[in-house]
Amino acid sequence: MSLNKPYIDIPGTIVFDMDQSRKGYHLNQFCMSLMKAENRERFRANERAYLDEWPMTEDQKQAVLDRDLNRCLQLGGNIYFLAKIGATDGRSFQYMAASMTGMSQEDYAAMMLAGGRSPKGNLTTEEKHS
Repeated sequence: MSLNKPYIDIPGTIVFDMDQSRKGYHLNQFCMSLMKAENRERFRANERAYLDEWPMTEDQKQAVLDRDLNRCLQLGGNIYFLAKIGATDGRSFQYMAASMTGMSQEDYAAMMLAGGRSPKGNLTTEEKHS
């Protein structure tokens, strides 16, 4: 960490800041490559071979292969770039968001229509103890 980051201890939150951007640069560039039809075709034909063309960490590649979006975020992925993976798989952003919460798409949609998740519990560790 390069700076004091008071937001770093908000449970369940990964802020895409400068450090995350550096960490995920190649992961996010891979995701952006999926905007081209020929790259999506190559990726679908052999995911591992296509990923191996990118100087990503093995952890990042495995997270993509597993479609573990929460892990991708931890490894520097930006959700707006990661959405390209979902689009390549024919998945909606709603489906992706639901998968990140462990909910079905239907349950996630119902929760959002009912007003979303409660912000209760989203305090920093420091705020919880003051």
